[in-house]
Amino acid sequence: MKGKLYGVSVGPGDPELLTIKAKRIIGGCDTIAYPARVPGERSMALDIVKGAADISDKRIMEIVFGMSSDKAARSSDYDAAVAKLAATLEEEDDVCMITLGDATVYSTFMRVCKDVESRGFEMEVIPGVPSFCDGAAKAKIPLVTGTEGLAVVSASEGSDLFCTAIDNFDNVVIMKAYGSMERISDKVESLGGADVYVISNAGLDDQYIGPLDKNRRYGYFTTVIVKKQKEAGR
Repeated sequence: MKGKLYGVSVGPGDPELLTIKAKRIIGGCDTIAYPARVPGERSMALDIVKGAADISDKRIMEIVFGMSSDKAARSSDYDAAVAKLAATLEEEDDVCMITLGDATVYSTFMRVCKDVESRGFEMEVIPGVPSFCDGAAKAKIPLVTGTEGLAVVSASEGSDLFCTAIDNFDNVVIMKAYGSMERISDKVESLGGADVYVISNAGLDDQYIGPLDKNRRYGYFTTVIVKKQKEAGR
């Protein structure tokens, strides 16, 4: 017998948004693994779980996915992370790897699960509340209505994909936007009119929900929702 790996989505921040199934899976696993960019980093995902369930009897395991600019170093960290998970599963421990938002949306876990599965282990993905759905709810706006379209893109690593998305979609969710606020602002201004909502560090002490201000400093967990203003009567 070998352990089973679960990718457990824990939602955007509020422990009450952890699903009943996610809580049940966490309660039934021997080990809780959480991703970190550097050793010893505080885990928001782990804080969410602690706010929703008693995990005092669980083995807590940090899995480091380095963010070095050196591709070889990142690859080495990733291989070590997968090997660490596989070794734990070989011990017949069921492992839940917790991830913010939903595991299928810009999550390292989906790559991890394929590599772990290729080693002969069983795995399952538990969905959760995506951060942009939580953000739209907090801003009290619809993501889409009627026959409108929606694009979800990332602005990480200097990507300008959001520009193409804004040109072609009624509504655009820009994730990982914290380092691209000035470029996003410039693109929106070029439209001559759009509603822009920023959801930054939702659920944390420095939460900000409001209009885009390119001179403001935003937190790492920042999402921007752009809704084109339509002509009167449309």
